[in-house]
Amino acid sequence: MKKIQSKNTKPELLLRSKLFAKGFRFRLHKKDLPGKPDIVLPKYKSVIFVHGCFWHKHENCIDGRIPSSNTEFWKDKIQRNIRNDELNIEKLRKIGWKVYVVWECEVEKKLDLIMRNLISQIVEP
Repeated sequence: MKKIQSKNTKPELLLRSKLFAKGFRFRLHKKDLPGKPDIVLPKYKSVIFVHGCFWHKHENCIDGRIPSSNTEFWKDKIQRNIRNDELNIEKLRKIGWKVYVVWECEVEKKLDLIMRNLISQIVEP
């Protein structure tokens, strides 16, 4: 578990690369914002979280399943993650930020669709 990254994951790097290529400029993991969003677009007052399917319990995703061993620990851990996500998103919205959540499995499979949706929602409010 030590080797699991929380920053600069492959899906996050792919999304950042596409955003940069489209001309978006952003900041990374801003500590002064709730939840330290993965990507911060200050010009558009928008943040993007790239959630890992396992760690944030992506419903209907094969990677979002609870392991069969030590299930109570994992259920509690993942529920805390989900609760923290909800609180951080709520805090960000209260201070005027637009929040977008992208799942790691979707980045790898539907990057072009995600980009179209993000751009349309970020640029055209």
